[in-house]
Amino acid sequence: MQCFWGQARRPVYKDRILQDASHSVAIENAARLGLKGDADLEYLLTGSRMDKVKSSTWKKERFYRLQDDCKTVWHESSKLLKSRKSQIFSVDDIEDVTIGHQTEGMQKYAMEYPASQCLSIIFRGDKKDLDLVASSSEEASHWFSGIMKIRQQLHIISTKLKMEHWIYYCLQKADKNKDRKISFEELKEFLSLVNIEIDDVYAKEIFQKCDKSNSDTLEDSEIEEFCKLLLKREEISDLFSNYSDNDNIISTSQLAKFLSSEQFQNLGEEYAVSLIEKYEINEAAKKENLMTEDGFLVYLLSPDGDIFNPAHRRQYQDMTQPLSHYFISSSHNTYLTEDQLTSQSSTKAYKRALSKGCRCVELDCWDGPNDEPVIYHGYTLTSKILFKDVIQKIKDYAFKASPYPVILSLENHCIEQQGVLAKHLKNTLGSMLLTAPVNEDITELPSPEELKGKILVKAKLQSHGKNSSQSSSSEESSEESESEEKESNNTQKSKLLPLAKELFKLAIYCKSVRFEKFKYPLEKNACCEMSSFPESKAMKLAKESATSFIHHNTRQLSRIYPSGSRIFSSNYSPVDLWNIGCQLVSLNFQTSGKEMDLYQGKFHDNGCTGYILKPKFLQDSNSKFNPWSLTPGEWLMPQKFVVKVISAHQLPKEGTTVMDPISDPLVAVEIYGVEQDCDRKQTIYISNNGFNPVWQETFLFDISIPDLALVRFVVENHGTLSSDFVAQYTLPFTSIQTGYRHIHLLNKDGKPIPSATLFVHTRIVDQQESNPSDSTPSKTT
Repeated sequence: MQCFWGQARRPVYKDRILQDASHSVAIENAARLGLKGDADLEYLLTGSRMDKVKSSTWKKERFYRLQDDCKTVWHESSKLLKSRKSQIFSVDDIEDVTIGHQTEGMQKYAMEYPASQCLSIIFRGDKKDLDLVASSSEEASHWFSGIMKIRQQLHIISTKLKMEHWIYYCLQKADKNKDRKISFEELKEFLSLVNIEIDDVYAKEIFQKCDKSNSDTLEDSEIEEFCKLLLKREEISDLFSNYSDNDNIISTSQLAKFLSSEQFQNLGEEYAVSLIEKYEINEAAKKENLMTEDGFLVYLLSPDGDIFNPAHRRQYQDMTQPLSHYFISSSHNTYLTEDQLTSQSSTKAYKRALSKGCRCVELDCWDGPNDEPVIYHGYTLTSKILFKDVIQKIKDYAFKASPYPVILSLENHCIEQQGVLAKHLKNTLGSMLLTAPVNEDITELPSPEELKGKILVKAKLQSHGKNSSQSSSSEESSEESESEEKESNNTQKSKLLPLAKELFKLAIYCKSVRFEKFKYPLEKNACCEMSSFPESKAMKLAKESATSFIHHNTRQLSRIYPSGSRIFSSNYSPVDLWNIGCQLVSLNFQTSGKEMDLYQGKFHDNGCTGYILKPKFLQDSNSKFNPWSLTPGEWLMPQKFVVKVISAHQLPKEGTTVMDPISDPLVAVEIYGVEQDCDRKQTIYISNNGFNPVWQETFLFDISIPDLALVRFVVENHGTLSSDFVAQYTLPFTSIQTGYRHIHLLNKDGKPIPSATLFVHTRIVDQQESNPSDSTPSKTT
């Protein structure tokens, strides 16, 4: 057997043939992105060597090149056990690109390089930022401009074009010898790549149907014909034909009729014309105010055809109510990247949370070396980060996702360095930091609108007695009466310390106090005082005194946090605590799962501002509402939710194995809200088809409190013992658009999966209506 390194080299002429074919593929993909001939894109396709910077001593030259798909960047690696996956990253995963010393790494390790040569690629999620130093300002500029252009074009092009782009990329990947022809064996590999398995006889039938030249390969127009057959959506064609004439177009009046009859949007022909103007891709048809089937599909895949109401993608709610009248997106132990015992602490975790619209972040502060306080999970092996670095990161990202106030939940364990905390807050945040009440009459909390662009501090006076360091969390110790008594006694001594007072003065509207009883704040008119509750105590109060808890939450803020036993950073369900009006229901943002799906789904409403106005019955201090015992009232608006799961498209291959590489998908529809409304129903599974499975199954749900309901669509891969998660999408019931709608699916981390969709029909029927089956959707098969 010949050794690997002893294998004969490929002839030079074959290398050239492959390079020419590769360049042709890149040109085609660039054209699909609208960037054919772009100088920056050409530079990236050629590639260049840049210095990768990881520390003051680790700076190594690496080659970077944009792949032929014009979406993926490959880079060389010196790792012995490297994989192809470890050497590539997608432009879809990039959150931002910057020139200069703007990232923490550049500021620490690359200040000796000219700013114009420093390029930082910032990724979404937990992936580490990539800091690079180019050989010239021009090189850095090419990479910056090229990546930004690709990101912009990927955002602009329609979902239909993204689907086609992905299909062509998979075809190119299946073309092993790069001859731009697809053999039958390559076709079968392609079908596996796109998550579909079909009988060889049927695959051969499709192949021969497209092989007009009888050459036993597909090329050029034959490949295009094959792609058209593959992307053909019969359910869309059937729906379109119900409203189109024989010449396969829809007029303005016919589109208006479809919108009225199927989408329940009686907006007239003017709205229909606007949709044609936005989504029709045939210019001749557009000029005549006509819509083709391709334009119809583009519309159904657009935000206007999405299940989530596009009006709710921007801030539309009243933002002038007191803070206590809002649900506020809140993070627990924000600095952690994984578990509560040994994981890394990171400033990037604050950027990630704030970028998701989180408006309350937590900082566990401890005395550190060199008179610099640190943040970490006390008495554990979690790493430490500087308090001042965290505050700088918060300043940088506080208002990028939302202009509304951010609350810093300070868990202060500092003894000597409280003054340093106050100094960094004031010096770094400057005018952003709220240092005085916004008005003199403090009888109720100010509104998000009044506090726009401001950062608030939540803090409590810290004990400094000899037992002060025995508890890792002043709030968690409040569960124990003995610890409470110690804390109370030591607080009297703390009041004599000027530094403690200096820090506490910054807690204007979020003065953290021990919870005594529900009547206490009313008796003291203490709207600026708030309490924190561990999840178990909060749930106990919620079940035993739901109405009193609701009244309490109309006046002051309540913060709920996960139990200390959740050492692996798991989460509890936030729904029951939202149902009693708790505002700051804090979760571990670093942990994906159903709980974070519900969280992200709820706060997607109101423009992802991190503030959701509570229903009227949770704002009323005399409310009789009890989520555990429903009685007649303004909250009771019984409705029937009818959802038909029609089909799915381009599902990811999650949950598959080497032995079983193709998905067997099923769809579950789940309702979360008050206990009476919670439900789950699921389709059958479709064997060996994750590319375009069709179900056509209808489900009926009874919703009694629509204002508190969330709907979660989950795609799972059927297994013998259990089903594996594939994708999901969650949204408030009140944000649902009815009619024929696409659902653009998210992965387990809440990120969009390019081109992966569900196609459904939804209808919401008041209970007073006789029968929801009287208004069934038009037949789509």
